[in-house]
Amino acid sequence: MPDKVRKSFDFSRYHKRHILLKFYYLGWDYHGFTVQEDNNDTIEHHLFTALLKSCCIESRESANYHRCGRTDKGVSSFSQVISLDIRSRLEPENQHNLSEELPYCKILNRLLPTNIRCIAWCPVSPNFSARFDCKYRTYKYFFPKSNLDIDAMDKSVKYAIGDHDFRNICKMDVANGVINFKRTVIDAKVSMSNQNVEKITGYNMCELEITSQAFLWHQIRCLMGILLLVGQRKEEPEIILKLLNIETCPQKPQYNMAHEVPLNLWYCDYEGIEWFIDKNELINTIKTLQQDWALSTIKSTMIKNMLTKLENLANCANTDFQSDCLLLGVRSKIYQPLMTREMCG
Repeated sequence: MPDKVRKSFDFSRYHKRHILLKFYYLGWDYHGFTVQEDNNDTIEHHLFTALLKSCCIESRESANYHRCGRTDKGVSSFSQVISLDIRSRLEPENQHNLSEELPYCKILNRLLPTNIRCIAWCPVSPNFSARFDCKYRTYKYFFPKSNLDIDAMDKSVKYAIGDHDFRNICKMDVANGVINFKRTVIDAKVSMSNQNVEKITGYNMCELEITSQAFLWHQIRCLMGILLLVGQRKEEPEIILKLLNIETCPQKPQYNMAHEVPLNLWYCDYEGIEWFIDKNELINTIKTLQQDWALSTIKSTMIKNMLTKLENLANCANTDFQSDCLLLGVRSKIYQPLMTREMCG
């Protein structure tokens, strides 16, 4: 028998609507969010594969698509948002009946990898953009306390709040036409993730939380690289002020960025948005993420027990090196202060 020819989907029989879709993804094993010509292992590639396979859209080019954030290789997100025109099974006059609409999250989650999940959607006006209509974005950077001075790090990051030129605390992105390095940081803080712990050790988790309308390329990882030096007491908290003063410091000193894995696009804020959540699908998503949590926590607990035994053998020597791996690059034996280093060209 000849092979069955698959009938092409007739999009002309369906209406469209413009919506926001909210996703989380664990980006550790991906090469960033944005589609790349020579690499299919990106979040956006998997996302559009699911959208096209489910016939939610006819093509990327015709979908009126925008993304809120463009996270890099290894970076995760709890609240990535995209906007696009998508197939609807409702007549335009009935599209306010959200519970009768196609179950977008359920459809996409059946096709996406398990570490990429759609968690909510919301109808918006045809010209609404996930990128340009975002009021602010919040990132979190998680890290172990180790031997770091968290109060000094918090004091230092507070100097970044406000309107500043961040050319010395980012990676130049001139190739993409970025020549304005001024950004407004709305809030920033470094704190313990759990304030109620009885005994603080090097294994307690901490976080940088920073909010801005927009960020420069690698701005947060550069900032965190400096904050780690402050936490290690190699730099004073006021080093941020010196780097933000482009009159006295017109060029960026050479320093290493912080590791990408702890970074998460945590929240994207929009005015007047009420997310529609399929509760049954949300339960399935929670189950999926709990599996990731369970396996990761089991591994973490196993390693922690092994470390405890080894540290007991060290006879109370200082073994708080937990955050050392987060500052990338080669370390020199003799520390050279940032402001005395060779400047980037």
